[in-house]
Amino acid sequence: MNKRAAVIGGGYGGLITAKVLSNYYEEVFLFEKDTLPEKPAERPGTPQAFHPHRFTVRGKEITNAFFPGYEEDLLSLGAPSSFQKTIHQEYPYGKMSFQYPRDDIKFSRSLLEAVIRERVRKIPGIQFFQNHKATGLLFSEDGRVTGVKTLESHSESSFEADLTVDASGRNSKLSDWLKAAGYAVPSEDEFYIHLGYTTQRYKLPSHLSHIAKTYDTIMLNALPSEQPFTLGLSFIENEIAEFFAGGIGGHYPPRDPDHFLKLFQPFPVLSDIINELIPLAGPKTFRVEKTYRRHYEEMADWPKGLLAIGDSLCIVDPIYGQGMTLAGIQAEKLDELLKTRTDNQEFEKSVLSAFQDIIYPAWWLNCAADLRWEGTSYQSERPLPMIAFGKKYMDLLLKHAVTQQNGKLYGLYWAVNTLSVPLAQLFQSGLAISILNSSPEGRLLLDELLTAENKPAEDIFRAMASSITGGQRIDGMVK
Repeated sequence: MNKRAAVIGGGYGGLITAKVLSNYYEEVFLFEKDTLPEKPAERPGTPQAFHPHRFTVRGKEITNAFFPGYEEDLLSLGAPSSFQKTIHQEYPYGKMSFQYPRDDIKFSRSLLEAVIRERVRKIPGIQFFQNHKATGLLFSEDGRVTGVKTLESHSESSFEADLTVDASGRNSKLSDWLKAAGYAVPSEDEFYIHLGYTTQRYKLPSHLSHIAKTYDTIMLNALPSEQPFTLGLSFIENEIAEFFAGGIGGHYPPRDPDHFLKLFQPFPVLSDIINELIPLAGPKTFRVEKTYRRHYEEMADWPKGLLAIGDSLCIVDPIYGQGMTLAGIQAEKLDELLKTRTDNQEFEKSVLSAFQDIIYPAWWLNCAADLRWEGTSYQSERPLPMIAFGKKYMDLLLKHAVTQQNGKLYGLYWAVNTLSVPLAQLFQSGLAISILNSSPEGRLLLDELLTAENKPAEDIFRAMASSITGGQRIDGMVK
């Protein structure tokens, strides 16, 4: 067993990473710049924590594998189950309502992290260093990373480690540290989405508690040129209702309570509920001007003893609820690769490459969805294959599923978007051709594709599907 690992960041990504590393290192030091609350509470380093968070099915499965029974802890602290509750989704072209078939537990991010943090605290060998801001890396003469430098109040410290993992999220300074040490850091993929969202919490009074027992989620989904904001309602612990609004491409929902309330008035499915409630506090807003994907795996001289994980590598649009699941999948892959690690392999580079394969489907799906909006822009030296076709096709597929009330297709769409099923499943030739032939705009898109590729449709989609099986990047396909 190796001696010590260091993890920078005490959020979900850092906690699950520390758990993984505890199986391979005698000591794991976890550094967090904030004071970690003893009970569920927001903290300065995660201003997005107030807003809705969720696990996808896959994220839940991975978390339960590393922290068995964690949902029982959530339940004991007042978190509700979504089992057999109604999910109601509205689009400008139709509605989908169904009973949720799984016993998933809903929570605030603060509650989830409190539960996971308490479990991590009990793992032998893991030590928390709160109020320790990471300020840089330690390097050996041969360029290996040998630990981390921190600042606590006005006191600087250095901690040696055999492996250092940056899990500090969207505030990561890793690129700056590497550049300061003389490394050439590859350019990022940058997607300027100009996203804003606003959330207000309400306590359900006893005479309205039946609403939380009936509904899991109510969503009114945005659509370019028709509905600028996604509006929604979900429930977390202690019968608290979360109403939220999100917009892309510079459509920023208001923070003013009266203007926020007005957003919901045209939609009785939400206004009939929100008008009966008294808010716990004023609305809170959060903005994400850009998402990014960092390509450390391209560095030929990436230093040994160093990894990055989760939002330190890539952040995706939080509206789609994939962020914590991506961190969980990466932690699962890290565990797998640590089990088979050998002394003569480029371990760190292999991990970073594997993480990119995990990130790619979510990144592609986010870009396909958000590039539909005016006011967004994608900047990268690496073109996104298939994206012009893909953003139109994904819209047509979802519209077909909703207007035809095709529950199986609708479920497949969301299974892909929640990272439970490979992206390639949506590009199987029979399905894709059927979707495109079902509408005039689809037939036009198919004609454009056939003209551009000059191949039979079956061959085109077979190549697409085989290229994107799992998390593999798409090369040489329709631009």
